[in-house]
Amino acid sequence: MNKNNFPIYLSLATIFGIFIGFFMNEGGQGFSLKSNTKNEAKIRRLMEYIDQNYVDTINTNSLLDGAITQVIRKLDPHSAYIPKEELQEAQDRMQGKFVGVGIQFRMINDSVTVIEPIKGGPSIRAGLKAGDRIIIANKDTLSGKNLISKEVPKYLKGGIDTQVKLQVYRKSNDSLFNINIVRGDVAIKSVELSYMLNNHIGYIKLDRFARNTFREFKSALAKLIDQGMENLILDLRGNGGGFIDIAVSIVDEFLEEDALIVFTKNNKGKLEEYFATEDGDFKKGKLYLLIDENSASASEIVAGALQDNDKGTIIGRRSFGKGLVQMEMGLGDGSAVRLTTARYYTPTGRSIQKPYTMNGDLNYFKDYQKRIRRGELMYKDSIQVSDSLRYITPKGKIVYGGGGIIPDVFVAIDTSAYLSNFYYRSINNFSFDYVDKNRVEITKKWTLDSFINKFDKNNSVFQQYLSKIGETGIPPDSIKEKLRTYLKASIASEIFGLEGFYRIIHKDDKMIQKVLELDSSKE
Repeated sequence: MNKNNFPIYLSLATIFGIFIGFFMNEGGQGFSLKSNTKNEAKIRRLMEYIDQNYVDTINTNSLLDGAITQVIRKLDPHSAYIPKEELQEAQDRMQGKFVGVGIQFRMINDSVTVIEPIKGGPSIRAGLKAGDRIIIANKDTLSGKNLISKEVPKYLKGGIDTQVKLQVYRKSNDSLFNINIVRGDVAIKSVELSYMLNNHIGYIKLDRFARNTFREFKSALAKLIDQGMENLILDLRGNGGGFIDIAVSIVDEFLEEDALIVFTKNNKGKLEEYFATEDGDFKKGKLYLLIDENSASASEIVAGALQDNDKGTIIGRRSFGKGLVQMEMGLGDGSAVRLTTARYYTPTGRSIQKPYTMNGDLNYFKDYQKRIRRGELMYKDSIQVSDSLRYITPKGKIVYGGGGIIPDVFVAIDTSAYLSNFYYRSINNFSFDYVDKNRVEITKKWTLDSFINKFDKNNSVFQQYLSKIGETGIPPDSIKEKLRTYLKASIASEIFGLEGFYRIIHKDDKMIQKVLELDSSKE
């Protein structure tokens, strides 16, 4: 926001705030601005005065966007205004797809380098491969222009069924060639990973609760059941949420018929309840749910429903604490507002929304730092609870409302797992270069299972990495094992994608180790 325009934004925000407060409170009537009201005419006249008479040149559209943003911020931390320039991307994330060519890429030595063509997308069908450098898109040269990553999509994205002509350099056979790609729908995966952890425990990691999530989840669940899964780890760490009905559908896979999953209440006190059905493929097996401080919204609906119905074991750290429901409403010009329209409650009646103040609580999203200072990421006893928000599940377990889901089994944050940015960057760069130079040989020699079990047993690749970073980057002995693991996982991700990365990282994952400990103790 231009600081010179701030007083104008503030004034408009104040005016809109007065109008909204008036309409929301007068006589208990609902908010309504019909086209013939005096108040709308007043706002329109103000904008015309500014447009025609203000001493400086002002973009009134931008001004109005800024004023609306200021008003929405005064409601609650999760209501938001989405300008039309950002709306499509926001909707794409929630719908689980976008229109494009379908690649994961990185800028390597000032070149747009394909890390992986997305499965089922236009690029993989056209023959684009990992390691390819995109030199030209249509008539735009992309190489050697000092582009940053966020600038690249505008050259590759476009309307559905439109064509983009790419000039590509392939290092593996030192060739330069053209590929014509017809843009199409590209799936944004919700199930980041699913595999059998051992002969009876399956693992599914959900990244979000988008429109395609339940379909992907059902497919992954069925695959694992066919592979002999008896117990399941559902990983919702870092999952910021999404659609409430998708969360309900996933919980329905685990709970017995007629069990209450969640209920919502709007500003008129209207209740909407969601119950489990007779459907569901995993109502009998053991369930372990992983959450952390970044598990929010729909993730907390899942965790709360399972915990309150005494189903499974919640493992990890206290979740984010978002108990508000938003609805997206178009504003007629391609923009939209995501407005909080209800609160949701777990089956025992808990609201897990953490406290906030109106008028834009700047500290609300800094709660993570407060938790660190209190020590609650390290010690369960540091989690603050209120006896007035104490609830009891049907089997007598004590649970609390008022700021997230507290897990049944606490696992402290693993501070030893974090490396400095220098090591992350240097390992990622080394991994790409290593695979780029040896891609044909590596892909012929290794399967994922053989790579996990046998790659770099003699530490020769790790020694190459240490030589590459030189004396200034020599790591202390205390982190060398972490570096070896991350290097191996990073190389695996270049060859096998996220599955390769996580299956190696999981061998040192404290929460997964806790699951294995609990599971063995119950046998």
